[in-house]
Amino acid sequence: MAGLALDGSNPDVSLLYDINGLAKDAPHWFDRVMEFVGEYGIIIGFALVTLAAWWNVRKRPREAPSAVAGLVWAPLAAGLALVANIPIRGFVERPRPFKDHQGLDVLVAGKTDFSFVSDHATLTMAVAVGVFMAHRAYGSIAIALALLEGFCRVYMGVHYPTDVIGGFALGTAVTLLLAPLAMMLLTPLTTTIAGSRVGWLVRAEPVAADQGADEAFPELPESRSAGGDRGNKGLAA
Repeated sequence: MAGLALDGSNPDVSLLYDINGLAKDAPHWFDRVMEFVGEYGIIIGFALVTLAAWWNVRKRPREAPSAVAGLVWAPLAAGLALVANIPIRGFVERPRPFKDHQGLDVLVAGKTDFSFVSDHATLTMAVAVGVFMAHRAYGSIAIALALLEGFCRVYMGVHYPTDVIGGFALGTAVTLLLAPLAMMLLTPLTTTIAGSRVGWLVRAEPVAADQGADEAFPELPESRSAGGDRGNKGLAA
């Protein structure tokens, strides 16, 4: 399997050269910016987006426990996806593109592990899909950041485009396929926390006494007023 994408006429390789070629024409300072963004910057951005989504979903009286559970699931799914990538990398054994192709502008040195699939692409898309489940608006921002991360990895010369696509697919699959089980386990936990002394972690305001036991597994309201935030509802909300 190590011979994937070695042929220079392969579209995967052609796209690699096209995207990485942008780094050769860019100013040195811009390459340094892309290096930071691709390695650390977008990860920091994900942390901020997730925190913003958490702060927002806490304000939903009924949907808060399930929405917060979705946000908790996002990094857990990313971790599981990275673990799942370990045997995939060992089976495919694709070298980094700069080891098999000349003339690439490699912005990050010292990459000695296998290339397929991209850990960064896997992690960012897994988190992005998890955030989207809880809050569509912030989730859309997270997905855009994940796509930017994938572009950066190819721009930096450390991954083939298909490494990134494979990472996106793996992160999405793990998050969505395991979401029903994860939500079944996490929602009762966040519901319990909501009624405890640290309930502010889940709900911005205490639950009204007459809301009853159905709060343990909140359902989507059938309708909202014209000024509501239906467009921001996530799959877990």
